[in-house]
Parts: sequence; C-alpha cells; structure tokens
Amino acid sequence: MLRLTWVQPEDLIGHELRQASQDGREPKAIAARWTTAGGGEAPLTAGASPTPASRYLRQLAEDLLDELADLPSSLADEEPTDLDGIKSACTNWPLSAGSRAAGAARVGAGGTPPARAGVPTPPSATTPQHLEAAWLGRAVGCLLGKPVEKLPLEAIRQLARSTGNWPLTTYFTARGVPAELLTAHPWNRRSAATSLAENIDGMPEDDDLNYPLLNLLVLQRHGSAFTTTDVARTWLDELPAGRTFTAERIAYRNLLSGLEPPHTARHRNPFREWIGALIRADVHGWTNPGDPAAAAEQAHRDATLTHTANGVYAAMFAAATLATAATGEHDIHACLRTGLTVVPPRSRLARAVRHAVRLAGEHDDFDTVVDELHAVHSPTYHWVHAVPNTALIAAALTHANGDFPGSVCRAVSGGWDTDSNGATAGSVAGLLAGHPAALPDRWTAPLKNRLATSVGDFDGIGFDALAHLTHRETHRP
Repeated sequence: MLRLTWVQPEDLIGHELRQASQDGREPKAIAARWTTAGGGEAPLTAGASPTPASRYLRQLAEDLLDELADLPSSLADEEPTDLDGIKSACTNWPLSAGSRAAGAARVGAGGTPPARAGVPTPPSATTPQHLEAAWLGRAVGCLLGKPVEKLPLEAIRQLARSTGNWPLTTYFTARGVPAELLTAHPWNRRSAATSLAENIDGMPEDDDLNYPLLNLLVLQRHGSAFTTTDVARTWLDELPAGRTFTAERIAYRNLLSGLEPPHTARHRNPFREWIGALIRADVHGWTNPGDPAAAAEQAHRDATLTHTANGVYAAMFAAATLATAATGEHDIHACLRTGLTVVPPRSRLARAVRHAVRLAGEHDDFDTVVDELHAVHSPTYHWVHAVPNTALIAAALTHANGDFPGSVCRAVSGGWDTDSNGATAGSVAGLLAGHPAALPDRWTAPLKNRLATSVGDFDGIGFDALAHLTHRETHRP
C-alpha cells in the first residue's frame, strides 16, 4: 500500500490545528468536531499515518482544513506576509544598494539621508573562493546532520558519546556503537548508507542542496528580478515531485491543481511556517554581498510560493545575514543583527532569535543553551518548524563566534532538523571563513568535490564549478 507523505487530508488536519493555535486562530471548536468524528492526531515524525482514513473522515478533514483557513488571526498585524507590511513593521529595514547611492547623491546636494540601523559597508569583492567555501560549508553541515535527522536530542547525545565524539568534532559513525543503542535509536534509514563517516563517498543528494541549485537556475534564467511564478515554473521543469517535502510538496500539488502563487502557500498547507523556505535562501544572500535588503526581497519572492509569516521571515533572515557576511567586513554578531532588521520585531521568530542569541552569550556550555531552547520551544512547535530551528542556528553561530567547525557541530548537536540547521550554519560560517582552504580537510575531503542531485544537469558537479556559476550571478540584473 502506497501512503504518500505530507499530502493526505487526514494527516494534514492535525498539523493545521496545531498551526492555528500558534498563529493566533482559535481552533478548539473545529478540533472537537474532528476528534468526535474519530479523527486522530498528526503523525509524530513521519509524513503519513499507516492506514488510510474512511472516505467520510477524509472529506471531513478537507472541509475542516478550509474552515480553519478562514479563521481570523489575532497575530495578523504583528506577523504580515506581504512585503510592504513586513517593511512597515521593520523600523530598521536596511537600505538597499540603490538607496545608498541615492542617499549619497542627496548628501552631495545638501540633503541628509535618513539614519538607518544595520546598514553594512559597501561590499568588498566577493570571489569564487568565498562562494566555494559557502557551498562546501552548506554541504558539510548537511552531511553531518543527515544520519541523526528525526532523532530526539538525547538519542543524538548518546550515539555520539558512545563513540567518543561528544561534543561533536567529526562525522557520526556506527563503528563502536552498542547494538542495543542502535536498536533503540536507529540512524535515519534514508541517510545512514551515505552519511556515516565510513560510508561517505562524495556529497549525496539532499533537498538542502537541491534548493540552492534550483535558485541558481532561477537566477540564470530570469535574473535577480525573478517573480514567484518564475520560481514555480522552474520547479515544475526541474524538480521531481518526489524530492519535495512538507510545504514544498503541498505547494507543488497546488500548482498541479491549477492554483497560483501566493495561494499555493496557503491552500491546505499546514507546513507554511516550517523550515522549507529557510533552506532555499542561501543563493539570495550569496549573490547580494553588502545588500541585505535586496537579498531579503529575493528570499521573500521565493518563500511566498510555499510559506507565510514566520516561514518567510526565516528565509529573509538567513538571506540578509549571508549578504552581510559576504562582504568580509563583519563578524557573525553584526551579520545576525543585520539579519534581524528584515524580520518584524514583534514576530515569534524575532523574539525566538533574540532569546537564543542572549542565551548563547550567557552560557559557556552549549548543552545548557540547547536544553533551554528545547524547554521553551519543543512543547509548542514541531521539530521542523522555522521558529525553533532558526533560533538554534543563531545560537550555534553566536556561541561558536562564527568559527566553522564550532558552528556546524553546535547546530547539529542541538537536534530538531539537524541536516538543515547544519547546512545553514555551515553556509554562513563557510562564507565568513572566506576560502575553501580555511575549512578543515577532515570535513571537506570526504566530499571529493562531487555533489549528487536530480536537479537539472548538476549531478556530479564540483563545488568549485558551482562557485564560479554562482559568482556570475552576483549583482547581475
């Protein structure tokens, strides 16, 4: 029996009820109708329940999903999704490169440009070597997190300790792990064959690398003025449906059903604040060095195909952080502060990131930081939600002071969406390192300068070649 993940209405309704309670809607009456009819909760870790629901229960789930979508949100004013609303909420929105030029002209004419916080210095020359380090950093962090994705925090700690790899200093291995521990906490079944230290042979395919490749194609074909519809068309042309998950799979299905963006992000999509848009944001930051506003606006056009509110903010935050890091003129703390300037300050994501950064500055032991983050967020959010994962990434980068091994190891050791968190932390820290040679060989050599993917004609491409392709798109109109 084929049970597709992330699409069945009877599996979506539990996630949507949880999402509604988080984003300011009141779902209790609808939840009561669902449980009274015999409906169950959402699957805990997998994307599909083991058996299909009755035709009646499935139809009820579809109807209730639509009713939930129509409920008003008490957070609508604090957490807008449209770009104008986001900019209005962000009083320290950074000036774009064009605005800086206009401001300089006004100064020359006797005027004074408005003072804005978090405006970075003009970009230095971003080289292919910077971008190769960023691509490699993203791959390393993703690969480190792959075998322990979906595992609870304590299982990750036990598995690493059993081989003397705690705190993390290298890739996970099955060698030396007691059999009873592996029985209790098996590796991710899809990833162990290609991501444990003894099995690594180049960078295996992963959605955390597929989406940057897709966005590189978007820029090559449409330039930086691409539209959300351009992103959608590129997906339909180049992205196999089976390589999509959560919000991306729902949006893909919605596209095939004839819906258009941004409705694709909202229609029966309870994952629209999860981490999917965040893992697509890197290319927008890499190709806009010194222009976090432009990076954030590109990320917004990309993210709104699949996400709303905090799911969109996470992508904009990452893009602006990376655009600032790409100048080579700022430390990680300045980069993160600039990233927050494109996030509505009263949003759940902004509050979570500020809290995480503060915790990272207060505690020497990162496990203490992680335990506090889990105590705050795990009772509320799914392990793939953007809010806790973005907070963890910010905490890891802050605590490691932007150091590459420290950042990726902390991000993965914190649990939740381990491969995605490691990828984003590695991208930022790799970019800050500035050169592939600055990344320790024990991390990069197993990749063999080879990336597997089902996207376009990229399968088997080297990270050096990707860096040159990305460099061509930097500031291209």
